[in-house]
Amino acid sequence: MLNMALISTLVHKLRKTLFSNLFSTIISLVFIFIISVVCLNSFEWLIFKANWKVVTSNLPLYAFGSFPSNEQWRPATWIISLLSLSFITLFGPEWKWLRKNLFILWAATIPLGLYLLYGGMGLQPINSRHWGGLTLTILLTSCSSLLSLPLGIVLALCRQSSLPLIQKTSSIYIDVMRAVPLIAVLFFGQLLIPLFLPVGIEIDRVWRAVLAFTLFVSAYVAEDIRGGLQSIPSTQIEAANSLGLNQYQIIQFILIPQALRIALPALTNQSIGLFQNTSLMAILGLVELLGIGKSILANPEFIGQYIEVYVWLACVYWLVCTIMAILARHLEQRMTINQANF
Repeated sequence: MLNMALISTLVHKLRKTLFSNLFSTIISLVFIFIISVVCLNSFEWLIFKANWKVVTSNLPLYAFGSFPSNEQWRPATWIISLLSLSFITLFGPEWKWLRKNLFILWAATIPLGLYLLYGGMGLQPINSRHWGGLTLTILLTSCSSLLSLPLGIVLALCRQSSLPLIQKTSSIYIDVMRAVPLIAVLFFGQLLIPLFLPVGIEIDRVWRAVLAFTLFVSAYVAEDIRGGLQSIPSTQIEAANSLGLNQYQIIQFILIPQALRIALPALTNQSIGLFQNTSLMAILGLVELLGIGKSILANPEFIGQYIEVYVWLACVYWLVCTIMAILARHLEQRMTINQANF
């Protein structure tokens, strides 16, 4: 009886939403027909016509680039550690010591990844020109996000400073970075920075890319944080002053935690956009995930199989971005619960 009631309710809602009058019925039927044709043709192509050998035979390349085959366990270990930590964050036990130290564990994944990729201290050193694929894409995203967040917080605080010189300088920097295309900043980082360095000093091209992404994204992060700061009622600052808190304590314990919680959806959007924008490095010679796809398509064995490659890359980008969004949503819920308990 319960199932029949649910079915009846569902049919009633569908009829009310999609078939309430003649015009709605015609539009709904046309859309249903178009979607059905597209889905059936896509399913037929995916199962019967597509040649997925271009994906299955090159999975190590997509994941690790040209990393030496006998050392690919190192980037694989790093990616598995990130996936495991994501699973623990979302579904792990509610042990107090574990939840309290999750941030430290996440922060430790970056030096762990750099150690596994660079080598040394018992591992064979690997030059960064062998890094590529999904590993390089994740590295660029994680390092740039980690560096742009504190820089963005500093810029946001400076833009609200009462000192005119600091306020104007930060405002000019933010406005310039938001007005310049990202590809121009990346070209500057890859091609022009070496020209300004003293003779004998060279910055690795991976770190030049991280620097360019950090400088660009931090301007947008600063505006997101500034929006969070402006949404905090001034009465809280007045109450903190009446309790005897100094300016640094107000920033540390009142302003920054609330601004981060308010700006978290926007910061998540910046991180996802940064992950997707790393594909621009394929233009500048770094073979990240999209660059690996382009290099595989240049192989005579796989010439013309563009659709298979780009469908596969789209699925990988979608999966990683979805995981990032779910983790951010989980963090937002935890911060809301902690604030309510506080």
